Amino acid sequence: MKTVALVTALESRHLDEDLPPLESALRARGVEPVIAAWDDPAVDWKSFSLAVVRSTWNYVTRRDEFLSWAARVAAVTRLANPPDILRWNTDKRYLKELGPSVVPTTFIDASDPIVLPSNGDFVVKPAVSAGSIDTARYSPRDAEAARAHVRKLQDQRRTVMVQPYMRAVDEGGETAMIYFAGQFSHAIRKGPMLKSDMELVEGLYFKEDIRPRDPTPAEREVADRIVSLAPNPLLYARIDLVPGPEGPLLLEFEATEPSLFFKFSKGAADRFARAILAIP
Repeated sequence: MKTVALVTALESRHLDEDLPPLESALRARGVEPVIAAWDDPAVDWKSFSLAVVRSTWNYVTRRDEFLSWAARVAAVTRLANPPDILRWNTDKRYLKELGPSVVPTTFIDASDPIVLPSNGDFVVKPAVSAGSIDTARYSPRDAEAARAHVRKLQDQRRTVMVQPYMRAVDEGGETAMIYFAGQFSHAIRKGPMLKSDMELVEGLYFKEDIRPRDPTPAEREVADRIVSLAPNPLLYARIDLVPGPEGPLLLEFEATEPSLFFKFSKGAADRFARAILAIP
């Protein structure tokens, strides 16, 4: 393996804090990384030994184009994660396949009637989404605003997700568990999201409160099991868990463009570089 493309997007390359440490870790192993944007038509993808999808954060509004790009690249070089995983993972209906330890989720298609919870706060978001864009928290007294949110997404022919808001997140936050080649690497804590004062970064994602975290044994057990259920081969995955009434619950399985938070775990970029070089 001589050259590896670390795949970003034209508008998000400068925002990806994972890229510099990963570049250094690969160079230390004799591999020359090249930062390349998936939406840059000038890139010659066949010139790379491998392309690793990283901060392609603008794919949400261009999913079909993004998946077509992935198929074209995979035809001329290796792509990680591969196109089948990207297709599966960029629509959150994958949650239906990952067992009982998942936040209860109702999916509303474009032509479905709108049925919302009558008790407790809940979250409305599109099934194809990233960075908490088009995502909002409501209470039952906000039902009309929530219906308007759902109708807006339906009018755009988008599938909508409705999930109960897990209040324990307000104190404990989310636990994001990061895996390389199916093996646990490290974890971080993400502070509560969906607050009114969240800062939107260049229209791509909401800024998060991130800290290191040691996962509990229960979180490890749930995350390990969920990773084992996902399609393979996975170069990387991030399992986002929230506290549920009877244990950790999966909020999202990120296998397309998740931040991997190298700076919060010593040696994380090095571990990822080793996983990249081990791809057969």
